[in-house]
Amino acid sequence: MTDLLEVRDLTKRFGGLTAVRNLGFSVSEGESLGLIGPNGAGKTTVFNLIMSELRQDSGELFFQGREISKYPTHARVKLGIARTYQVPRPFGEMTVTENIRMGMMPDDLWQMLTKGPQHDAERDIGKDVGFSEREVAMYPGELSMGNLRKLELARTIAAEPKLLLLDEVFAGLTVGEIAQISELLVEKRKQGLTYIMVSHDLRALAPLVDRVVVMSFGAIIAEGTFKEVIADKKVREAYLGQ
Repeated sequence: MTDLLEVRDLTKRFGGLTAVRNLGFSVSEGESLGLIGPNGAGKTTVFNLIMSELRQDSGELFFQGREISKYPTHARVKLGIARTYQVPRPFGEMTVTENIRMGMMPDDLWQMLTKGPQHDAERDIGKDVGFSEREVAMYPGELSMGNLRKLELARTIAAEPKLLLLDEVFAGLTVGEIAQISELLVEKRKQGLTYIMVSHDLRALAPLVDRVVVMSFGAIIAEGTFKEVIADKKVREAYLGQ
């Protein structure tokens, strides 16, 4: 398989704290990768670096073989990288449907003219993540935290990214909602979506990832299948407290 994203020797410091240390991994097209580790391991910082919301102190990033280390966030989004956030960031003055529609908007007038109407595609996406007909007309301030997370996912899926970074997308969801989102991610993978998933819900993450990278104190301590990394002594000590 061809590497979609390659991270080489990525390092990020905050004063005297090294949050990410010489990090290196790759994700192939169509692959699903789990990124796990204890609180403070540096997982969200890695997502911030991939999206250029933070700038690395050293190291390089490649997307589809192109170095993007100095690309700003909007350029990386245009290439096809999107993410969700642990703390949802909806447009508060827009309904659920309108928030999803924002994710679908083309980035120039020509695309808008040639793409044509969406035929309520945003409502279909809302339904896919579990919103009812009543809920898609609601505003973010009326939604539970679980529904805000679903909205965050719906809006990023609407952008049709090539690579999706999922940051604790299951947090606050019920068992039924987790099952529905999992089914959606499985279907999107069949359609060619590649994703990296950060989750503390290992039971939900396990069937959704091909491979897992485990971080501790900003560095990778294990990499392999889910069963392989969970059996690793260093992982049990750092992540499971054993």
